[in-house]
Amino acid sequence: METICSIDAALASEISHLLTSPSPPQVQEYFDNLISTRKCHGIKVKPNGEFGKGVYADLDFKEGELVFKDQMLVGAQHCSNKIDCLVCSFCFCFIGSIELQIGRRLYLQGLGVSMNHGSDMETFKHISKDCSKTDSNNGEYDSLLENHDNLGNCPSSSSKQIFTIPKDVVESLMNGELMLPYSKQFSLPPPVPCAGGCGEAYYCSKSCAEADWELSHSLLCTGERSESSCREALIKFIQHANETNDIFLVAAKVISSTILMYRKLKATRLKENEKCATPNVLDHSDISLLLEAWKPISMGHKRRWWDCIALPDDVDSSDESAFRMQIRELAFTSLQLLKAAIFDKECEPLFSLETYGHIIGMFELNNLDLVVASPVEDYFLYIDDLPYTEKQEAEQVTQPFLDALGDDYSVCCQGTGFFPLQSCMNHSCCPNAKAFKREEDRDGQATLIALCPISKGEEVTISYVDEDLPFEERQALLADYGFKCKCPKCLQEET
Repeated sequence: METICSIDAALASEISHLLTSPSPPQVQEYFDNLISTRKCHGIKVKPNGEFGKGVYADLDFKEGELVFKDQMLVGAQHCSNKIDCLVCSFCFCFIGSIELQIGRRLYLQGLGVSMNHGSDMETFKHISKDCSKTDSNNGEYDSLLENHDNLGNCPSSSSKQIFTIPKDVVESLMNGELMLPYSKQFSLPPPVPCAGGCGEAYYCSKSCAEADWELSHSLLCTGERSESSCREALIKFIQHANETNDIFLVAAKVISSTILMYRKLKATRLKENEKCATPNVLDHSDISLLLEAWKPISMGHKRRWWDCIALPDDVDSSDESAFRMQIRELAFTSLQLLKAAIFDKECEPLFSLETYGHIIGMFELNNLDLVVASPVEDYFLYIDDLPYTEKQEAEQVTQPFLDALGDDYSVCCQGTGFFPLQSCMNHSCCPNAKAFKREEDRDGQATLIALCPISKGEEVTISYVDEDLPFEERQALLADYGFKCKCPKCLQEET
């Protein structure tokens, strides 16, 4: 039996307004302002009759040259990756120190953190609190041991390895008492804890912490100073997302940021009315403020998640209808948990299943992998490249840690994000650009590099799939995006 969401029926008109694509002039104005604000002077976003919109070069680019960098609108580190990498929850750069990154990995690895059972979680909490009592040169490092509740359901990529470093040595790494040779060559910003006290979100600076709090985290924080309507419900929502699909966490950030922007716009409108001789009555039924708050999301191409998600290889085509219904039910369960946690009556259309499905579908179709290289890998490579005598001396200290970390010592920060400019780029099986991090790119921004010379006025394209796959496989994968590729490569291979 199909699940019915009461909000969809009651607010059909308002939901339709939210999900209606903006007009070409609105799209042009929005992206012109965005490009100007971000100083991406080498590109233009233009309406494209066939594909909606596209990114075009506004000057000539050489092969290997940076075309633009794109800051994500919303994104998240994968839950399982939080065990391996401590990064800023806003810009996703690595934080703390080389010692803290290594020590934290070994500490959690020593606990065998998969935490799918209650007894494991209790052991984890107990040991964490004991370790937090260790003398420390930096009190902020102590707080990293006190509350790992939100890592509890995350499977560790390193949980099968054997813990070989003594516990007191690992603690000394984390609290700053033990310094590794040459680690000062890889200085990282000290971690700034979340103002809400959740013990899960950390930042590279106070400005990143404040920006994330104002953008979405104040509603999604599980700490004592959280602004969510029900912290217990929020914890249940997060646990459900960790156990099923962490794309729900990114969707929650979209709804949270829209609600907070709506409240900000409403407060500004009320202040303006107070200054007017004949103030306008702010009608709660007026959806204009919600549409304004929703504008950045309205620019992304959207289809319902259960309609656009690719059919898994292990699901037979005869079972496709049942599979898509299960995905819809999964989204409905997630939405109900989120609604119990942060519902706002004035932003009720955001909590319809139709809206929620389109938000998740936007990520399904437009998301880009979030990847930030680990400084731990760079550190061990630096040690390996030292002159022989210095290398031998350093490895007497570093080699046991490298052996304990095992083959996964170089795990990078991994997640997913929605990048507004990158999401406008159309596909080609012979693309002229690709998302590729350079040595200096150490945060969560998307970096687009020219694969070949690009002339001014030429469309900048990327490949949504592996362009080296056979023609039939590429076309099958691209069908999930709702189009048939007619790039020069496909036209040639089709005939």
